[in-house]
Amino acid sequence: MENKEIYAKKIVDNIVDNELNIDKSESRYGKIVPTLMRKGIDNLNLMMFSPELKNSILTALGEEYRRKGNLNDAVKSFVLAGNREKLNDVAADYYKLMQFDNCIEVYKMANNKEKLLELGKQCLEEGRLKHAITAFIAVGDTKKLIEVGDQFLNKYKFDYAFEIFSVIQDDAKLVELGDLSLKENNYEYAIKSFLLAKNNDKLNLVGETCLREEHYSIAINAFHLAGNDIMVEFIKENFHD
Repeated sequence: MENKEIYAKKIVDNIVDNELNIDKSESRYGKIVPTLMRKGIDNLNLMMFSPELKNSILTALGEEYRRKGNLNDAVKSFVLAGNREKLNDVAADYYKLMQFDNCIEVYKMANNKEKLLELGKQCLEEGRLKHAITAFIAVGDTKKLIEVGDQFLNKYKFDYAFEIFSVIQDDAKLVELGDLSLKENNYEYAIKSFLLAKNNDKLNLVGETCLREEHYSIAINAFHLAGNDIMVEFIKENFHD
């Protein structure tokens, strides 16, 4: 049975080779690529072909999608073909189009950490902070992420700083962020930061501050998250309707 399957596969490969007029030129699959494109990359079944032939067809298909500007399906084709080099080419196309989210995602698929780091640094220099964060997170550069997070702290951009410090799980930086947020009366990020850092003393501090400022609902929430049921009941009984 096994020999019959091998024999059948060889026949299929030979038939396809003849039909596609395979040679060493780039247009070796020119006859069937348009048909495959009309069918759509999501609907193709190339499992009957040898891995080498299948990947070669998918690469040719991806190149044609890319030539026509359909980068999304080009990416799908190159991923299925396992062709990282071609994925890098598509990422470069997305970069030229200033579609940085897509560019970063495709570099991730290609496992190109060098390009991700380069792109992150460039986005940081150009003030594209969100994209810089995404690139540095993708490459796992903790040192650079802390540097960027500190810049956000200095600019009071608590949302971006929280995103960074929460990803790298740096409790000290989270507490620093929480302290600054509390100082600036940004109770939301103070609570989120202290909670993630598992610092109940700091959560109690937020509760005490909000109680003094008569922000009773926020105080109850902070004390509740700190496990301080006595203060929760105290506020509910005496200050909160």
